[in-house]
Amino acid sequence: MNYGDKWALVTGASAGIGAAFARSLAEKGANLVLIARRRERLDEVARELENKFNISTIVIAADLAKPEAPVAIVDELKSANVQIDILINNAGFGLPGFFCDNEWNAHQDFIELMVTSYAQLTRLLLPGMIERDYGRIIQVASVAGLVPGSAGHTLYGPSKAFLVSFAQSLAAECEGTGVNSSALCPGFTYSEFHDVNDTRGLVSKLPKYMFMDAEPVVEGALQAVERAHVVYVPGAWNKFLVWLVKALPRPWAADLMRGQSKKFRRTEEK
Repeated sequence: MNYGDKWALVTGASAGIGAAFARSLAEKGANLVLIARRRERLDEVARELENKFNISTIVIAADLAKPEAPVAIVDELKSANVQIDILINNAGFGLPGFFCDNEWNAHQDFIELMVTSYAQLTRLLLPGMIERDYGRIIQVASVAGLVPGSAGHTLYGPSKAFLVSFAQSLAAECEGTGVNSSALCPGFTYSEFHDVNDTRGLVSKLPKYMFMDAEPVVEGALQAVERAHVVYVPGAWNKFLVWLVKALPRPWAADLMRGQSKKFRRTEEK
């Protein structure tokens, strides 16, 4: 993979999987548009990658839970005369607890970030990709979108299931256009995600074989989108889990997930 002279936009680029995508893309020659809320962290990542890989970067501090954010980002890129060739929709967070533990405005922000911003950024950038006969779009979903839902973090699995189906629909629509669409479905990945969601204590008790580093997750995802592999699940354990829940009768699979989710999803308020 050589992305020299391409521009890649990565949301949630300040840490975790997003930062790993930024580093991998920069190593492959891509110029970067880095999006997240934390400007300081973005500036650090940008300086590091500019110095190490001699690429150009644009840093945009934006909260994608705000409805106006995607249009504002694309308007800024138009002003800079930057056309996006690679889109990594990765920004996200989780809401611990049961559905009624959180007020509706929290759920609304979650849907805006985890569903609407992904779809809107794709809609804003896809026409240009089709016009130029080249594009790579990765929706960072989750194994949670491929298995039955369970108690706690109520909208997380459904939002990821949407992204899987969205990527599949885009792949079908974009066939023959030079645009490849893929959904990355990682399982547990070492990042700040569980610290932000206050579930680090729970997940730290899980077996280490269930976790992956962000770098191989990202490398596999980039290889998958290049091969036009639409749904990519990294790691032997994650592949086994997805196979298992598909092979089991649905009620059995739901019971399995209900029992296992207690080990890693905080369902009570603190």
